Amino acid sequence: MKRTKISLILVMILFGSIGLFVRAINCSSSQIALARGVIGSVCLILASFILKQPLSWKRIKPNLGILVASGIAIGLNWIFLFEAYKYTTIATATICYYFAPVIAMFLSPLILKERLSGIKIVCILAAMLGMICITSTGESGVGQNHFLGIAYGIGAAVLYASIMIMNKFLKDVTSLESTVPQLGFAALAILPYVLFNGGFNISQLDSRSITLLIVVGVVHTGIGYLIYFGAFQKLSGQTIAAFSYIDPISAIILSSLLLREEMTSLQIVGGILILGSTYISEIYRSKKAEINISE
Repeated sequence: MKRTKISLILVMILFGSIGLFVRAINCSSSQIALARGVIGSVCLILASFILKQPLSWKRIKPNLGILVASGIAIGLNWIFLFEAYKYTTIATATICYYFAPVIAMFLSPLILKERLSGIKIVCILAAMLGMICITSTGESGVGQNHFLGIAYGIGAAVLYASIMIMNKFLKDVTSLESTVPQLGFAALAILPYVLFNGGFNISQLDSRSITLLIVVGVVHTGIGYLIYFGAFQKLSGQTIAAFSYIDPISAIILSSLLLREEMTSLQIVGGILILGSTYISEIYRSKKAEINISE
């Protein structure tokens, strides 16, 4: 149990570092997303054979429509998030991205027919106030397109929220059986766009960009996802929900230490409101789910 928690903490820090790698890769966001989808899916397929957990087409087939739709959303989600990293600070992009659970919470009564409790309403309002704080700070991004970066970050959050909701409709598939097709469909969805915009000539990349692309695909996606999904089998939902917030916190700390990115006081308040409200809602949701299971 202790080893699993340590592994999950390290994976969350790893996920929090992806913005640093994306910034340093001399490729377009769509090219990075394509490489991540291809390399990540290949790594997970290999892992399924090594771990003797073969993918079952019989279980995948009934979920194919949802897997295609969510895979396309994942591809677009990556592109939007990587664009956000380039136009605003990694901290701001990450905080905007973590608005996704709030969007999913807001849409759940409409799509999933879930009841919106008082705690959820308070969390939504707090997160919206936090987003106002984030967007009311003027130009503080990497270049002169801070608000464009925020827009990309919110766009990524909307897409991630849609993925969260679609995943609730998946039935009788393992984490590997859902993730491998999703990554594959993400790559297939991005491929036409990349080809239309000049293709992907890897020979034109410098050695550093190639190395970082491989790291993002193999380490951040393949190995990272494998450890993350493995933790689901050994830890409670409440523990995983709590540990998942190491990701945005580490992203903010790393960008501050390594890139010297700064946040204004109002941005810090906004970040606390968004991350705090989503943290409370996730803990509340996972705790309620565990109570229902025990009953």
